Amino acid sequence: MVAGAPRSTSSVAKRKSGLENTGIVDDVLQEDDGDYHVRLALDSQYSNLTNSANDQYQYYDLVVEIICALPVTQPNAVSACQNYTNNITIPSINDHITITGPYVLDTSHNNWGEIHPVYTLTIP
Repeated sequence: MVAGAPRSTSSVAKRKSGLENTGIVDDVLQEDDGDYHVRLALDSQYSNLTNSANDQYQYYDLVVEIICALPVTQPNAVSACQNYTNNITIPSINDHITITGPYVLDTSHNNWGEIHPVYTLTIP
């Protein structure tokens, strides 16, 4: 975990840490827990990171979570983001990005694959 990063408010089963991958941003969603959910169409060499839950609920995309980047309106997430400043760049739709962070299965959301939290994000 990044030094000083808040604890997650999602339930996750950790799979791999510090994974790097690339893809095209399909959508950027603002969540009540203060996170951005970026839907990433992975480049072909990373296609093994999505599963049937990603296909069914995330339009075949990997979920990429940029944590505590927005005002928090979800009561149980307030303490997780307290005293944390996120400096990750927020991408735009159609940006080709490179990200690093732990790959997890989100057990609160049908076990879809995601990067949570994003450690680094670059837009070449």
